[in-house]
Amino acid sequence: MATMLEGRRQTQPRSSPSGRETSLWSSGFGMKLEAVTPFLGKYRPFVGRCCQTCTPKSWESLFHRSITDLGFCSVILVKEENTRFRGWLVRRLCYFLWSLEQHIPPCQDAPQKIVESIGVQNLLSGRVPGGAGEGQAPDLVKKEVQRILGHIQASPRPFLVRLFSWALLRFLNCLFLNVQLHKGQMKMVQKAAQAGSPLVLLSTHKTLLDGILLPFMLLSQGLGVLRVAWDSRACSPALRILLRKLGGLFLPPEANLSLDSSEGLLARAVVQAVIEQLLVSGQPLLIFLEEPPESPRPRLSALGQAWLGFVVQAVQVGIVPDALLVPVAVTYDLVPDALCDIYNASAPLGLWTGALAVLRSLWSHWGCSRRICSRVHLAQPFSLQEYIVSARSCWGGRQTLEQLLQPIVLGQCTAVPDTEKEQEWTPITGPLLALKEEDQLLVRRLSCHVLSASVGSAAVMSTAIMATLLLFKHQKLLGEFSWLTEEILLRGFDVGFSGQLRSLLKHSLSLLRAHVALLRIRQGDLLVVLRPGPGLTQLARLSAELLPVFLSEAVGACAVRGLLAGRVPPQGPWELQGILLMSQNELYRQILLLMHLLPQDLLLLKPCQSSYCYCQEVLDRLIQCGLLVAEESRATQSSCSSSSRPPPRKKGSLSVRTQSSPSVLSGPSET
Repeated sequence: MATMLEGRRQTQPRSSPSGRETSLWSSGFGMKLEAVTPFLGKYRPFVGRCCQTCTPKSWESLFHRSITDLGFCSVILVKEENTRFRGWLVRRLCYFLWSLEQHIPPCQDAPQKIVESIGVQNLLSGRVPGGAGEGQAPDLVKKEVQRILGHIQASPRPFLVRLFSWALLRFLNCLFLNVQLHKGQMKMVQKAAQAGSPLVLLSTHKTLLDGILLPFMLLSQGLGVLRVAWDSRACSPALRILLRKLGGLFLPPEANLSLDSSEGLLARAVVQAVIEQLLVSGQPLLIFLEEPPESPRPRLSALGQAWLGFVVQAVQVGIVPDALLVPVAVTYDLVPDALCDIYNASAPLGLWTGALAVLRSLWSHWGCSRRICSRVHLAQPFSLQEYIVSARSCWGGRQTLEQLLQPIVLGQCTAVPDTEKEQEWTPITGPLLALKEEDQLLVRRLSCHVLSASVGSAAVMSTAIMATLLLFKHQKLLGEFSWLTEEILLRGFDVGFSGQLRSLLKHSLSLLRAHVALLRIRQGDLLVVLRPGPGLTQLARLSAELLPVFLSEAVGACAVRGLLAGRVPPQGPWELQGILLMSQNELYRQILLLMHLLPQDLLLLKPCQSSYCYCQEVLDRLIQCGLLVAEESRATQSSCSSSSRPPPRKKGSLSVRTQSSPSVLSGPSET
């Protein structure tokens, strides 16, 4: 499995194969990358606009066309200009001075306000049926409230936050080449913070570094300490203590108890009071709506939905008039191996284990030019109150799944169920069970909507494109890399890199050097060979980042292949000759069946999007890429006519040009 890399750089040959390969790496990939104009300049799409169907007012606010031209900045690039001082010594101590100047608002009397909240007081007084105050001494219940509150959070320590920010800044500069952030996106979030409503960031989740990088980014942009909702199952007790003092939140295990449990009622009431207090005080909150890539659980995080349910409840009961939700996506060229290994381990991450992983990462990158790049994407904030009003107005015709499937099972109807009115079967666990049925459905749809927006706005990194080209045996990397980048941009997705094409290829291959080998075959040409072993799995994970970009074409190609499978002999060749006609309704039905078959975590369709609109979008993509050709309807003529003219084509028929795209319809051995 080899790929040709056309190069002009001359290298000195070595006698041994290993020495020859090492010389290629050292001489061809020692180039220093610099921040330059974004790829394709002004034609780069500005992604991340909120849904115009669900939140039309938010779509018009906080956005101006001028912010699309503000460009990018690196949040880990701290210089003398970022401090109030000047001089030679300031240039040496700029990281330390910058961390001292960060504004950290004080948090006063938060535990007392939480105990005095309405929900906790109702339980303490026994006014709630089955509450913890029935038959128990008030002092014992107050101690239990304090214990649960200590498990959830602790007041952030300003000195510890500044010290950790200084150490993290040095660590990120050793590990990353840059952490890019669009200035226009940050300007939208800053305007939203100045509007008075609390910010709730809903992010994807690639690695443990996300929960550390995002708070650092918001602190550097003057938005205060970000409160991160962590998963207590992934952290040891010692690490949880440290994260609480840095602003972390943890869901107590009692919150997952049954509805009739007094401990569960008390724990959920305390968590609800904590969220209400955070929103009232205006502190930003970060919730991960996605499970880690290696998690066996569904992609849509149940823990993230539980935290989001507490936020929705606080807005619905009027504790705060509104909250602004910000979809967030973080992408990396390559997750450091040490951090990836500890995060994928089955045991909870300990404090010393994490410190050892940091030291391993620093040691592996010490004096090495192969530093990775990262991109943080902040989508346009939208109003939670506006979304709730818009979502509830569309629930009038909703049917249960039993009502949809019963006519089909009894043979009374052969149509595919309308997924627009289908009631989801998403499993609900934990604190979501305490909500009403309509609120549970609201939280699930909102979570799917935001996660779809976050994944759709995530930038595609250069290593993902390179891994895709290597796995699918493309021969000329320079031309194919440029072509695939343009295809991604034309589909409305953004890329997380910039620079000269040759430098980008060298940067990507240098990061993937553990999985590929470079060999010289003739002067000016390099041969890229994939190493067998577990490295192929890592390349497959990287290439999966391109799946949301081409998902519509993939679904449409599978639907076309399914229709053609019934018209081709079992032993016949798949390379059909000529043009084959098929009905548009048949394709619609086949695509709808695929939508029911594929998991919702893969499609991530927005709840406000019609199923038939998605089918039309798939057909448009297939027509755009040249696989399908739409035919105009001809005059009506009987199909059994004896005339020598060809039979008429049905209205809305589509022709499939199999000769122009044989790879889509290739046999199983080529897929």
